[in-house]
Amino acid sequence: MRALSVTSEVFPLIKTGGLADVTGSLPKALRGFGIETTTLIPGYPAVMKQIGSVGVPLLVFDDLLGERASLLHGKIDDLDLFVLDIPTLYDRPGGPYVDQFGNDHADNWKRFAALSLAGAEIANGILPGWVPDIVHTHDWQSALTSVYMREMGCATPVVLTIHNLAFQGQYAASLLPYMGLPASTMTQDCLEYFGDVSYLKGGLQTADAITTVSPTYAREILTPRFGMGLDGVLNERVTILRGIVNGIDMDIWDPATDPYIPQTYDSTSLRRKRANRNALLDHFGLDLGDGPIFSAVSRLTWQKGMDMFADTADEVIFKGGRIIVFGQGDHDIEQRLLETAARFPGRMAVHIGYAEPTAHLIHAGSDAIVQPSRFEPCGLTQLYALRYGCVPVVSRTGGLSETIIDANDAAISARVATGFQFHPVNTEGLRLALRRTLDAYEDPRSWARLQNQGMKTKFSWERSADQYAGVYASLVRGTATSEKARRQAY
Repeated sequence: MRALSVTSEVFPLIKTGGLADVTGSLPKALRGFGIETTTLIPGYPAVMKQIGSVGVPLLVFDDLLGERASLLHGKIDDLDLFVLDIPTLYDRPGGPYVDQFGNDHADNWKRFAALSLAGAEIANGILPGWVPDIVHTHDWQSALTSVYMREMGCATPVVLTIHNLAFQGQYAASLLPYMGLPASTMTQDCLEYFGDVSYLKGGLQTADAITTVSPTYAREILTPRFGMGLDGVLNERVTILRGIVNGIDMDIWDPATDPYIPQTYDSTSLRRKRANRNALLDHFGLDLGDGPIFSAVSRLTWQKGMDMFADTADEVIFKGGRIIVFGQGDHDIEQRLLETAARFPGRMAVHIGYAEPTAHLIHAGSDAIVQPSRFEPCGLTQLYALRYGCVPVVSRTGGLSETIIDANDAAISARVATGFQFHPVNTEGLRLALRRTLDAYEDPRSWARLQNQGMKTKFSWERSADQYAGVYASLVRGTATSEKARRQAY
């Protein structure tokens, strides 16, 4: 089976968060089920730098939403890639979504409409000899793919995965003609969203299957609290909605072979973790000490609850712990964290930015990872932490509630606990969870059991890829019989 994945980021070429990890590792896992995935990605500078020597030109779009574009094909690190090269849209400083000053690119609407349109053209057979059996889109940035496909009359089935419903690609309705879409798509059963255009809503209305990155999140987004204004649409399409928990790449995230850490180890040699701890403290300029290291590798946003972590830092530090925060996000929250760290020199470090090697060192050297998210579709950081014997402290929401077993008395007695959950999700809830974690750390044998149990958990892609393969297969089998009904619907 041939699959076309359309995405705005993919590891290891370009990454801002978990989306890239998923789109980078899922194709490898699907290969074991007889599915060959080719990933369409924008030609950002970082991508063009890597594809430049191996990329083969396939075709040229003379007018892709008014821009001249080239489509390249190449393979990097087991990834089969289509790269959409549009220098006027993608060759610029900054990240995939924001400029070097942290502001959204003003033409993001066009940058990702062009990506989606190119995906639709590929699905519709513009490449001689290569037509996908199924298309997989991810979040709002590629959600328009299925809208364009239906307008072309392309009946190839589409799976849309929601990685975070909070980001919806909402733009002024006046841009619709410049997207190359007719006025007939500006309706409640397609793109119209409170008088604007919503890329994600259009994708939700035109996809054949909708998945989220955990079953709990699939249930949560059907409610007004978590539905972000789209719960009505999702309830109408609930029969094609399902949650599939993310996996992790067990080869990349393996403390026994990790090239980014000073000392490799496994569950039978946890004592070696001490060397990574010392290297971590030295890397961030923190004082040596025996107290626990609490770290956060996260976007520094309200959603991730990082303002609450700033408010509770004193709880850890006054009891002899250390804190490391590594990430970037909202300027106000970044400043709160930096100001908190300034009050505790040698005890708390905040680094604004992200680097993959440092993230590996943090997991290998920390004692606990803190994820106080107000909502969390799945989360991957806690899965990496488990793999590295780093105990997660998480809010009881979304995928966090499914992947971490709270260290309550029953779970501890049964030796199945893997971390600490807290609810309600507020500052006081986090403070109590941190206290529980600090108390548990005082008992070395109990703490070692938590670490070992976490390292035994299996969150590889095998089971999740099996579920995706099942979704793909059911849609491909049903394509011929449902083609007539689909044409009538669109």
